Amino acid sequence: MAKAEGAREVIGRYPEVEILVNNLGIFEPKAFEQIPDEDWFRFFETNVVSGVRLSRHYLPSMKQRNWGRIVFISSESALQIPAEMIHYGMTKTAQLAISRGLAETTMGTNVTVNCVLPGPTASEGVDTFLSQMAAERKTDRSTLEREFFRSVRPTSLLQRFETTEEIASVVAFVCSPRSSAINGAALTGGGWPGEGDSVGISDLVHDRLLNVSS
Repeated sequence: MAKAEGAREVIGRYPEVEILVNNLGIFEPKAFEQIPDEDWFRFFETNVVSGVRLSRHYLPSMKQRNWGRIVFISSESALQIPAEMIHYGMTKTAQLAISRGLAETTMGTNVTVNCVLPGPTASEGVDTFLSQMAAERKTDRSTLEREFFRSVRPTSLLQRFETTEEIASVVAFVCSPRSSAINGAALTGGGWPGEGDSVGISDLVHDRLLNVSS
């Protein structure tokens, strides 16, 4: 999917779709000074161009049918770039620009293009990580989560991780006929001020909790 061949294979299997969710993404915490050109291109092609290729193919038929949904899964890192993943944040911001631009081309139709920007999410990997860290510290996961939010994310409105079900519910709504008046929007979740999301949150939690405890 990160390469043109992958996009062609998907299009060959599914020549027409009514709903497209662009959710492919990679991450890697790395200092800006250590990110080579190859990483910038790899991140951009995987996180951004993969969605561009599929949207370019499926959008015209959606307009022809006068119905369709395209959703880009971005991140709140698009709004506040994480210092430890600037190349990742760049790709999430690019998704905002693309989704808004595509939405402008659907004016007056029943096709919508939107972005969903999750905050840090309690994915399976994050839950496993937190449980392991809690065991190492001889505490429980809830205590560790409260410690993280109190020390590192005091401005969070939720004061907890989002669940995968909560994010899925937002995406399902945006893809449904009930969301017909929502187009060109950037839908954030979790009451987060930004920085980090479900993809790289385990690294973020680890680094920040270590700093707190030290």
